[in-house]
Amino acid sequence: MASILFIKTSSLGDVIHHIPALTDARSARKDAVFTWLVEEELAPLVRLHPAVGEVIPVAWRRWRKSMYAPSTMAEIFENFCTIRARQYDDIVDSQGLLRTALLTRIARGRRHGYDASSIREPLASPFYDVRYRVDRNLHAVERNRILSGLALGYVPQGAPDFRFDRTRFASDASRYAILLHATARTEKQWPEAHWIALGRALSESQGVELVLPWGSEVERVRSENIARQVQGARVPKRVPLDQVAKLISGAQFVVGVDTGLLHLAAALSVPLVAIFTGSKPGLTGPVGSGRRSILGDIGMPPSVDAVMNATAEITR
Repeated sequence: MASILFIKTSSLGDVIHHIPALTDARSARKDAVFTWLVEEELAPLVRLHPAVGEVIPVAWRRWRKSMYAPSTMAEIFENFCTIRARQYDDIVDSQGLLRTALLTRIARGRRHGYDASSIREPLASPFYDVRYRVDRNLHAVERNRILSGLALGYVPQGAPDFRFDRTRFASDASRYAILLHATARTEKQWPEAHWIALGRALSESQGVELVLPWGSEVERVRSENIARQVQGARVPKRVPLDQVAKLISGAQFVVGVDTGLLHLAAALSVPLVAIFTGSKPGLTGPVGSGRRSILGDIGMPPSVDAVMNATAEITR
């Protein structure tokens, strides 16, 4: 039985963009056992995919806050020993960063990755045993699918399949929608005043409760500030990603900026409106089988009216 390791550690959107490649691999390599190396906070989401046999969590985001502390160094050493312990038939690094290439090198097996012309950090490429050229102008989902197919000996077929069944997540009968204002990159944000205006308009026209998730203290404060000014809005507690998936799956619709949770909504086939302000939707836009409206582009944020009209379209 073949043993295959996928390395895609972060961020949430990048991890979600790799999931269809795992579905492809499961279909083409029915004999294989798949392991995924991923950031610890994203592990609960990865475990939801039925093809994942094992998850190896890493904690770079946490480790780098105290990199030289003895306890951190001991944890890193133990983690590297876990990665090194098993012999894999194939290792596929679809992240293409120097730090993930180093993890690829620690692992034992035939190492596959992008060539130097196909990734943002060309210094990562020499760490792979086999390198592949994949067009950087393709959407991230397709790049991951193509790389994985080249590495494991098959050609991806059909539309991307996340294998996330929205109906498997039990949800209450309440009607609510989700507003995803939070993103780590400032250039991807939509003005807070726009969110308040949108929330007020949606509250009146759609008759749904509006939920504003958050992931950091800055985002929590912003969620609470928006909620205070929008009737019927609420800010949930922070919960693990598998529970966030449950929350999103039960939403009537989602409106959000280019952030990981928006891509999770797309993977779950929840109707959504995507707001792009500082990234290109052709390269990282939401992919899924649900109703979608994608607005804006780099330096071209959509208006509140445009988002309202798009929401009306996807909820008809």
